[in-house]
Amino acid sequence: MATEAEQATGLTFHPMDQFIVKPLFGAGDVHWYTPTNVTLWMAVVALAIIALLVMGTRGRAIVPNRAQSVAELSYGMVHKMIEDIAGKEGLKYFPYIMTLFMFIVFSNFAGLLPKAFTVTSHIAVTGVLALAVFISVTAIGFIKNGAHFLDLFWVRSAPLAIRPVLAVIEVISYFVRPVSHSIRLAGNMIAGHAVIKVFAGFAAIAAVAPVSILAVVGMYAFEILVAFIQAYVFTILTCVYLKDALHPSH
Repeated sequence: MATEAEQATGLTFHPMDQFIVKPLFGAGDVHWYTPTNVTLWMAVVALAIIALLVMGTRGRAIVPNRAQSVAELSYGMVHKMIEDIAGKEGLKYFPYIMTLFMFIVFSNFAGLLPKAFTVTSHIAVTGVLALAVFISVTAIGFIKNGAHFLDLFWVRSAPLAIRPVLAVIEVISYFVRPVSHSIRLAGNMIAGHAVIKVFAGFAAIAAVAPVSILAVVGMYAFEILVAFIQAYVFTILTCVYLKDALHPSH
């Protein structure tokens, strides 16, 4: 039943409804084993990535088609990013970082499709991705460097008197990494999609409909840019954290 405000303005939309996790079959509570719109779109994203990287490059033509070109550009960009930031030693972790980038960028772009669900708008998804990076690079740091990995928190270039204080700050900032890493991605996805939904809702009012439509088009174009940038930022931060694990000394 619409409220008086909704009846007066004609606005009955709820911008955050698009982020609700719903079961695919029937209704009721969502459990860990329940197939939902999130799992559906994660499967769609995984199939799309396989189609691009496996099916799209099967021919390996000298003159590549569009799918092969996109796959090769993605491969080259991530490979260069890892080599430039973490060095050649970091290239052994290329498959993992490439998988992260492709999953995030495909999830972000898939969320821009009509009736789609943006899985990277949920902190449960981005949090798992960020926590996996955090645990992985920490394990790599200790396996490769042993106790010397703790040099990451001891700023030898600073005066001795303030090194303990800086060490505390470094430890806190290190453990905050998965929080900032995950919230940055999810927050940007939520904000952009919610703003588009708000502008789209105002299109129902004739007086502001033209402005609303232009705003939706502009925000949609901006979201396309953000979808790629956020995947790039998440990946480049992963490379930075990997570099710290491989070379912990300040």
